[in-house]
Amino acid sequence: MTLTQLGVFVLVARLRSVRAAADVLGVSEPAVSRSLAALRQHLGDQLVVREGNEMTLTEGGNRLFGIASQMVALGAEAEAAVRAAQGAAAQLRLLVTSTIAEFIATPLVEAFTRRWGGQIETSSGVASAAEMRVLLPNRLADVAIGPDLSGDPTLASEPVLRYRLVVVGSPRSRPTGPASRWPWLVDPSGTDPDSDTGRLLRAFRVPEDRIRVFPNQTAAWSAAADGAGVAPAVSTLVSRELRRGELSIVETDRTPVQASWHVTTLAPDRRPDAARRLRNFLGTPDAMQLMCAPGAGVPPSRFRPPVYVTIWS
Repeated sequence: MTLTQLGVFVLVARLRSVRAAADVLGVSEPAVSRSLAALRQHLGDQLVVREGNEMTLTEGGNRLFGIASQMVALGAEAEAAVRAAQGAAAQLRLLVTSTIAEFIATPLVEAFTRRWGGQIETSSGVASAAEMRVLLPNRLADVAIGPDLSGDPTLASEPVLRYRLVVVGSPRSRPTGPASRWPWLVDPSGTDPDSDTGRLLRAFRVPEDRIRVFPNQTAAWSAAADGAGVAPAVSTLVSRELRRGELSIVETDRTPVQASWHVTTLAPDRRPDAARRLRNFLGTPDAMQLMCAPGAGVPPSRFRPPVYVTIWS
């Protein structure tokens, strides 16, 4: 029995899906299944079984879950303690939404890293709210910037920046009819039901066949400028396109929406020092300026991927 196997079990139990666990870890479904099978064989229990479209815990799995979660967290703390004793740079794994990744994460991480002069190595990856709620408690990530993740007693989620969510479209063509029938152009965050864009689409009762998902926000705005539909946008991030007349704000009865980005970490008594430093940095004028300043969009290739976990059968 290994910590990796226990970590895989905890993810499958939390996400109720082998496929979702594989996506989070960045490995194949067979790799997750092999790890789970090895743990089942060692403990002599199925641990999780399929019921309909979800995986549910057996009685043995239910009893193992809390213990395994603690063991995985302690394993991460042990690794961090040894790195610190060796004088190695602390690791900080940051999760962000696709919109934050595109415009803000890279300059924010670079400024934070410069401030600490190589004492902290930071990697970043894109995650949904549901994935953030799983990765943070299981110490597969240290900090998340994006939606409010309040509700889990192991997590502390605080607003870090207020913003306005608006709807933009081409200045040359205005949508007509009910908003639920407009073509909506979104970046990947629009597929997350817990994101502000996801909630806005639900409020308008937009059916799936009226939503087009683009690789990034910049591509969605470009299509909107060409008259392909409307796109939600953070007002500060889209201000350059509005000034140039490439896009214009589309008035609706539900926008602008006042929203906030939140920073989420483990509760203070379990929070790694690097996570505490980033949380404090986000309240500085330098960080606020970086989060408020609009940008041209950063290609995904500029980002280091999330920390992937190697699974042995």
